Amino acid sequence: MEPPLEQYVDALKEIGSIGIGNAVTALAHFLSIKVNITVPKAMFVPIEGIFDVIGNVEAPAAAVVQRVEGDLSGTLMFFFPKQNALELVTRLLEAPPGSIQEIDEMGQSVLMEVGNILTGSFLTAISGMTRLTIVPAVPMFTFDMLGSIISSSLLCTGMVEDIVLLIETEIFAEEHLVSGDFAFFFDVGSLGTLFKRLGL
Repeated sequence: MEPPLEQYVDALKEIGSIGIGNAVTALAHFLSIKVNITVPKAMFVPIEGIFDVIGNVEAPAAAVVQRVEGDLSGTLMFFFPKQNALELVTRLLEAPPGSIQEIDEMGQSVLMEVGNILTGSFLTAISGMTRLTIVPAVPMFTFDMLGSIISSSLLCTGMVEDIVLLIETEIFAEEHLVSGDFAFFFDVGSLGTLFKRLGL
């Protein structure tokens, strides 16, 4: 009989905290301002209930999507709700508040860089904590409805586990707060590998 998923929460929070520690320095350098990041929640959620946590299936969002292979394989995504994405782009481009209403090519580049830093930091944390080899592919940026982002990103991946690792983050850049969600959709078999390496 497998242990309840709640037993893994502390380990997840540690992974999140290590990932945040890795990301803070890189983001601060990229943003050229003081940055603080917190992990309000780290959890496993059923794949059919993910929208109850990250938002409405039709909600527009920006996302960085990346496939990973190796000892741990699957698809990871970092989501920014549209308004948060616009706020972040406005802050990074030093534009007047409210002046950016759509995400153009420059905005995509900015969000891609931030998302790449965050996903890379979390992957480094997971790999470092579990000693599993994780080989990331080139990340991709997409802007669409949440449901479309997830369905299209998983379309060609084969079978995935019915449990998703979800880590919520809050990025504080001076007086600005931007939240996002990190989700790891595991290929079948990889979740068991992660649990085994966590030793719980």
